[in-house]
Amino acid sequence: MMSLKINGQDHQVDAEPDTPLLYVLRDDIKLNAAKYGCGLGQCGACTVIVDGNAVFSCVTPILLLKDKEITTLEGLGTIEKPAPIQRAFMAEQSAQCGYCIPGMMMRAQALLQRNPNPTDQQIRAELAPHLCRCGTHMRILRAVHRAAEMMTRADAGDQGGTL
Repeated sequence: MMSLKINGQDHQVDAEPDTPLLYVLRDDIKLNAAKYGCGLGQCGACTVIVDGNAVFSCVTPILLLKDKEITTLEGLGTIEKPAPIQRAFMAEQSAQCGYCIPGMMMRAQALLQRNPNPTDQQIRAELAPHLCRCGTHMRILRAVHRAAEMMTRADAGDQGGTL
């Protein structure tokens, strides 16, 4: 039995130490935003944040996660109160099929936590590990910039509810 802190809550997991985090998230904890894409850490669909860093959950064994804070897309916001990154992706209509978008949002969130005002080049470099064949790349770029603006306004005390 192992304890994992996911989205601020402790979860007791009965899994082998080499079990990939993605399987525990989806099968045991029933958090389904992180997707199984390639299983090799090459597509980004499974990306979550661990201690502030974007990681591929499909290749991260749970034994490496003891005493670490794991955040999934479900931990950022809710349907009723989505996080800025979620609101921005919705406002820019960044998703087509939506399969890669949760992972991209998580990697973008990790970037914005480190760098609240990234350039286009920094966003592109950060999202480079993610595969998307839907062609919404420019919308995704705009969504990350929009989320950065929303987060900056929120930090400054502006709680404006508009997208």
